[in-house]
Amino acid sequence: MPKTTPKKTIAYLRVSTNDQDLEKNKADILHLANDRNLGKVTFVEEKVSGKVSWKERKLKEVLDDLTTGDSLIVSELSRLGRSMLECMEILSIATQREIKVYSVKGNWQLDGSLQSKVVAMAFSIAAEIERDLISSRTKEAL
Repeated sequence: MPKTTPKKTIAYLRVSTNDQDLEKNKADILHLANDRNLGKVTFVEEKVSGKVSWKERKLKEVLDDLTTGDSLIVSELSRLGRSMLECMEILSIATQREIKVYSVKGNWQLDGSLQSKVVAMAFSIAAEIERDLISSRTKEAL
């Protein structure tokens, strides 16, 4: 009988400030992984600004490590990238390589389906608009 390689599940946790707590995100991710029967979860954590390109973050290593049938879990899609284009690039790579992407916020599973692509694009646009508004309000307050 041929051996099957167990599928990997990696949770990518990025926070942009030292104030943000990773523990709640970890608990939420484990809950989703248990609900979806994703098996053992390996956590990859980093504290870095989202303004740093994903290719210069641990996320690149995570994507390089995942293969067909593996899973990537994030607390929300905005943790992937700072802009809609960056999020879409990451999701496109995952889709091409048949890696499932789960987002705790919204309880989404994004795969190669057309519905998943539309949902991913809409969330990425909304996240980018939200970040722009927060940035504008922060600058106005200074």
